[in-house]
Amino acid sequence: MITLCKTCGTSYDSAPARCAICEDERQYVPVSGQQWVDFETVTRSHTNKWQQLEPGLLSLKTVPKFAINQRALLLTTPHGNVLWDCIATLDPATLTLIKALGGILAIAISHPHYYTTMQDWAAAFDAPVYLHASDREWVMRDSSALHFWDGDALDILPGVRLLRLGGHFAGGTVLHWTNDSGVLLAGDILQVTPGADRVSFMWSYPNMLPLPGATVEAITDRLNAVAFERLYGAFEGQNITENAHEIVMQSGRKYISCMK
Repeated sequence: MITLCKTCGTSYDSAPARCAICEDERQYVPVSGQQWVDFETVTRSHTNKWQQLEPGLLSLKTVPKFAINQRALLLTTPHGNVLWDCIATLDPATLTLIKALGGILAIAISHPHYYTTMQDWAAAFDAPVYLHASDREWVMRDSSALHFWDGDALDILPGVRLLRLGGHFAGGTVLHWTNDSGVLLAGDILQVTPGADRVSFMWSYPNMLPLPGATVEAITDRLNAVAFERLYGAFEGQNITENAHEIVMQSGRKYISCMK
């Protein structure tokens, strides 16, 4: 029976003695201890809320809150649809709505905290899942749908490119969509701050462990050559709808100055 960690949403073939994702120092085990729930129970007790962020880009967020509470983003393009990041809940309404929108041609995930039930999404839509090979060790359930890629960039559809930035995880990835003036789907490889006018960079968010300044400098140097006007983060409301490139560059400079 597929079992989910209640704290991070990672799925296992059966409940293990402990969740390897939560025991890593980038995540945490609650004071109350590790708890588990089966996949079918979650699909009966939770559903997904939808929101259109802009033409061609929809967000899905589980309600009531479950695990880390991130959102997934569905990118619809003339060449096919891409699911960016993953959430644990795959309820019947979500299946029906996505199939009505043309299904999913590819799934790409920023880092292991959002792997959740990616294997089940892949099976439901007969879609490959693109994960950076540097994070292979954090996959807790095998699947023939998983495709591990190396290097710093991968084009998965025309106008849709994955960029490895590292930082939060060695394979930390963002998605660049060259629609209009450019969109960056950042997960929490770049964390949008509450005012939506800055981003930050952390090795561990719940444990508040920062990245070295040199790592952040490498990330911003890489993004300096990438054109994007808008940026969407991992959580509801984390939307930078203009001047996103300059905001990222300024944020990187401020972060580095604070680390000196």
